[in-house]
Amino acid sequence: MKCFKIALLFAIVSISLQSCKDTPKAAIKTEPVIFKKEGELTIHQTEKDSVLVHLAIEIAESDYETQTGLMYRNSMDKEQGMLFIFPDIAMHSFYMKNTEFPLDIIFIGDDLRIASFQENAEPYNQKGLSSKVPVKYVLEVNAGMVEQWSLQVGDSISFIRL
Repeated sequence: MKCFKIALLFAIVSISLQSCKDTPKAAIKTEPVIFKKEGELTIHQTEKDSVLVHLAIEIAESDYETQTGLMYRNSMDKEQGMLFIFPDIAMHSFYMKNTEFPLDIIFIGDDLRIASFQENAEPYNQKGLSSKVPVKYVLEVNAGMVEQWSLQVGDSISFIRL
């Protein structure tokens, strides 16, 4: 009788484990990340002493914000951007891991002048995109904006927090 109970228990456990293997895993649902306007940024064209564009910006300052950036989002409006503010002036490198849409990455010195940029960064590409020179700020905008605005090294930005 004891052997029968053990065999029955073994059979029940085996059937339970088998049915768990056959059960499809549920998809993990995440809430979409929504743009949160935290400031306004203006890009000034130095050569013509004129305003190129006004943008609504999110600001990334904490370690988590600067490491995550625009990851896990599927788009951004043309009039929006993300401004990264670093505590130090240094060479900074960005990559597009888990970023679903192409970006232009604009590297800005502590004097608020554009020092360099990387155009059309490819979604999901993990290749490092370097500032090439020490910078304090980085602005990410939709791909194609650098060309559309005719942005040049030496142009400047100004921004305010809300």
